[in-house]
Amino acid sequence: MRFLIIGQGLAGTLTGYRLERAGHDVHYVDAPEQMAASAVAAGIVNPITGRRFVKSWRIDELIPEAKALYTALESLLDVRLWHEMPLIRTLYNRGDRNDWEVRSGDPGYREYMEDQPDPGRIPELTEPVFAYAGVRHAARVDVGTMVAAFRKKIVAEGRFLAEEFDYARIETLLGTSKRPEARNERKDLRAFPASHLPRTPEGLPRTLEGPSGTLRGPEYDQIICCEGWRARFNPWFAHLPHGGNKGEVLIVKTKAPLLDRMFKHRVFLVPLADDTYWVGATSENRFDDDSPTPHNRQYLEDRLAEVLKVPYEIIDHRAAVRPTVRDRRLFIGVHPEEPRLAILNGLGTKGASLAPLGSRWLVEHLLEGKAIPAEVDIGRWGA
Repeated sequence: MRFLIIGQGLAGTLTGYRLERAGHDVHYVDAPEQMAASAVAAGIVNPITGRRFVKSWRIDELIPEAKALYTALESLLDVRLWHEMPLIRTLYNRGDRNDWEVRSGDPGYREYMEDQPDPGRIPELTEPVFAYAGVRHAARVDVGTMVAAFRKKIVAEGRFLAEEFDYARIETLLGTSKRPEARNERKDLRAFPASHLPRTPEGLPRTLEGPSGTLRGPEYDQIICCEGWRARFNPWFAHLPHGGNKGEVLIVKTKAPLLDRMFKHRVFLVPLADDTYWVGATSENRFDDDSPTPHNRQYLEDRLAEVLKVPYEIIDHRAAVRPTVRDRRLFIGVHPEEPRLAILNGLGTKGASLAPLGSRWLVEHLLEGKAIPAEVDIGRWGA
């Protein structure tokens, strides 16, 4: 079968890889000028989250699925992607410690929680805290490296087009006369107007009519939409309740040797492969654009000053918009009137752990007809 994937970020890369591994012909289109959430994310896989120390949704399935898929991609791309490392988090007071110990006594939680973890060198670099707690089976996925290495591969194979996709082309590429109905066009989105999207020097939207012509002309058996938060501009899936959460992070370097574990104290301090730390992230549901802001930079600097007690240098300040869903579950499924058009979206803040299982559910549905779990099927929002 011949597939076209719109958006080659985290969701598009994993979905395409699964399809290619199953022997199918896959093409990709993406706009490199746009900042994707996958380029900014730390790729944290965190089994225990929030102030109430809740086990992440389906984490018992997510972790083995993620590890298997990312390590397979490591072999294909010859890069390191999956970094297992402890996560140490702060307990702020006696109440926190009591809540943690009660939760860790639950048989379903015991595997993931450690009451007296080894903090390693964290006390040497950071300010004193009331107590530490440990999260087992945590990991970091180098999402940016994966997307870039996979893109390099498909560019070399002539299967990638670096252009902004024009949704009017879907009818031609699928060979269909169907069109998205007007009722699917939502007017209540707090989103950037189309004028914020990349345009040509002549002021026209960038489209599939690109100079390489890689994806011009042929019909496709299936088109899969993995555009991240920009899916709200897709008229075929505009009836879904797309959300967006803007996050900003700092990239920081210290003169001290890099930690060998992640640390959560108001913000995450995550060691990266290039001897820097990812520090973040902020969270905003209302925003004017996807650019970094002085206000959030100051917020992160203030939080960092509360954590680190060694000198540091800010290397970079980045921002991106995470695709979110009202009920905090994925968008997976096919268009109710055009089954050859599918979507995988809504990865939110946990994309590194959610995308491997989500991509499997979608691919198994498309290739084998397996049912998509009702809690993530787009049918839950109606046609």
